[in-house]
Amino acid sequence: MRIVRFTSPLTSADAVGVDDGEQVVELTGVTTVGELLRLSSDGLRERCAEANGPRHPSASVRRLAPVDGRMEVWAAGVTYRRSREARVLESERAADVYELVYEAERPELFFKSVAWKVSGDGGRVSVREDSEIDVPEPELGLVLNAGGEIVGYTVVDDVSSRTIEGVNPLYLPQAKIYLGGCAVGPAIRPAWEVADPYALDITLTIARAGETVWDGKASTSQLNRRLDDLAGYLYRADAFPDGAVLATGTCLVPDLPFTLQDGDTVSIGIGEIGTLTTTVVKGLAAMR
Repeated sequence: MRIVRFTSPLTSADAVGVDDGEQVVELTGVTTVGELLRLSSDGLRERCAEANGPRHPSASVRRLAPVDGRMEVWAAGVTYRRSREARVLESERAADVYELVYEAERPELFFKSVAWKVSGDGGRVSVREDSEIDVPEPELGLVLNAGGEIVGYTVVDDVSSRTIEGVNPLYLPQAKIYLGGCAVGPAIRPAWEVADPYALDITLTIARAGETVWDGKASTSQLNRRLDDLAGYLYRADAFPDGAVLATGTCLVPDLPFTLQDGDTVSIGIGEIGTLTTTVVKGLAAMR
C-alpha cells in the first residue's frame, strides 16, 4: 500500500488517498499530506485503514509529489563512504571537512526545498546554467510526522551542482537549493510495511537520446548513520507541524566529469518504495 497525492479525476482538485496497486481510494476529509502527518504513527495507520472515499483505477490518476502545504524537504550529506570519496575528490580547497563530518557524531543536515518547488514523478528537474557539472543524487527519503516519528519512506532526487560545491563548501546552498533542484515521489510507503529499511536496493539510470549513459546500483546497507538518529538531529531544535521529508544521503555518484544534460531521463528506484522518473531541463526559464 502507498499513500499518494494526486489529481482527483472527479473534481480535478488535489487529493490524498491510498493505493493498493489496482485502485486509489480517496481519504475523505483529508486535503493534504501535511494533515496526515499531524497524526501519530498509530493514528496515521488507523486513518489509512479507514479509507472509504471515491475509488479510481491506479493507472488513471496523475500522481503529484507527496509534499505539500507547510512541509519541507531536508537532506543529510556524506552519510555513505562513496559520497565522502566523491566530495573529497571534487573539493578544490576543503576536502578535509568531508572526511571530518563522515566520522563525526553530529551529521551534516541542510535545507533542500519548500513544498511548492518540489517536482514529482514524471516532472522536470533542472541543472543550473552557471554550473558545468551537475548530477542526480538518489536518496531514501524519511517521511516524518510532526512528532519526528518515521512514518514512511519515499524516493528523493537531490540534484546537485558539483561545480559550485567543489569550489567552496560554503556555496552548498547555491549548489543544492534552486527551482528544479529537488524531486520526490512517486508516493509514500508506510513505515509499518517495510521490514528492514537498511536492506533496500537503490538503482540509478540516466538515459540520453534513448540510450543508457550511466547506471549503478547500491544498498541502504552501506549507510553510515542510523535513520532515527538523522531524524532526531533534525527535530532537536526545530518544529515541523505538518511533517517533513529528510533525504538520507547518496551512495551513487557518477564519476567526474559526467554531467546531466538537457533532455536526459533520470530514473531512481528503491526496493519496496518505488521508482521516481524525471526529465532534465537546463536553466530557470525551462522550469517556469
